[in-house]
Amino acid sequence: MRVLHGSLALAIGSLCLGLVLSAQDAPSPVLSPEAMEEFLLNAELSDIRDVGEGITGTRRAVGSDGRFTHDVHIQTVDIRRSAFAVDGGRVERNFRDSYAYNIAAYRLAVLLGIDSVPMSVFRIVRGERAAVTWWVDDVAMTERERTAQRTYGPNPGQTVQQFYTMYVFDELIQNRDRNQGNMLWTSDWKMWLIDHTRAFRPQVEITEPVRLTRIRRGLLETLRRLTPQALEAAAGDYLTGSQRSRVLERRDLLVRHFDERIGRLGESRVLIDD
Repeated sequence: MRVLHGSLALAIGSLCLGLVLSAQDAPSPVLSPEAMEEFLLNAELSDIRDVGEGITGTRRAVGSDGRFTHDVHIQTVDIRRSAFAVDGGRVERNFRDSYAYNIAAYRLAVLLGIDSVPMSVFRIVRGERAAVTWWVDDVAMTERERTAQRTYGPNPGQTVQQFYTMYVFDELIQNRDRNQGNMLWTSDWKMWLIDHTRAFRPQVEITEPVRLTRIRRGLLETLRRLTPQALEAAAGDYLTGSQRSRVLERRDLLVRHFDERIGRLGESRVLIDD
């Protein structure tokens, strides 16, 4: 497993400063990204129990390092199928459902400056290879509940902008398993994206171009600058070389898609200033 270093570590530092250690309502100390990673890697895990949602054997546990306590999310699923029937009876070839993709998705999100994927690390849990992920604090509702309430919160424009980033990210990682249960809203109206075990499918295509109407200016520029070397340094332990190549091919499709929209509609109707 690679140790975080260089630009990726700096990026994680800037994205994680707002995460706190405790799930309690009282103010809690802020963890540095290094301290958060250390906690996830080494905290003693107890009260491990099934979450009871989803189909990938998700578990929740209490982590403690003797000073701090915080819940974590554990996934150990690692299924490979030459052919697998998914929703609607469609058959996918070379299907994989893996805990490793939670870690890869987090590291890629950090690399792109996307702060809506919680930190996830690799460790052995009860003899099994696992992704151990920071449990998102202060969750007010799932996307299912938000939709049922027909609300976009106090700042609808800002809420909608978070969907635009999710659409781009899910296309980049070929995540066709996004559903209203793995989109969480915290009380400050921040969207968190969880459970990426079925991402990084082999297809190189844009599956839903109609949703790709706008993008943050900074994200588009970061996509342009993404290099094979940076991607390998961030996620090389969790994605094969061919998977990383397909990420970059999908990146090219996304950049071309938005460049074409800018050419037709102008920057003001496509780019969102950071």
